[in-house]
Amino acid sequence: MSFFSRKFGSKKNSPEAGTGSRQARAETLKHLKEFAASRSGCEAFIEPPTRVTQTTMVVVAGTGEWTRRKVPDQDSARKVAQELGIPAFDVNLSGYPSRMREWNQRQRR
Repeated sequence: MSFFSRKFGSKKNSPEAGTGSRQARAETLKHLKEFAASRSGCEAFIEPPTRVTQTTMVVVAGTGEWTRRKVPDQDSARKVAQELGIPAFDVNLSGYPSRMREWNQRQRR
């Protein structure tokens, strides 16, 4: 048993350790489904993990409105996009669409 486990308790032994994760994933999927269903022209842009964030997926509507959510990995993000029926792009290869930047500029005014 490590020092931190003794001091603060182990998350593995917590009765709700897996529940929050499953619930968070379900809520993420629900949010993305609702977003894509209520807006036309949606596309997914997969952002790779960095040292401080895990893999994320940005769904951009035809109007440029967007939402970002954490996903377990790039393969999972592609599966979610396929389930949503929207194309998925690697943001490192394609970049973000200009409509997203334009939408952000309109929101700042």
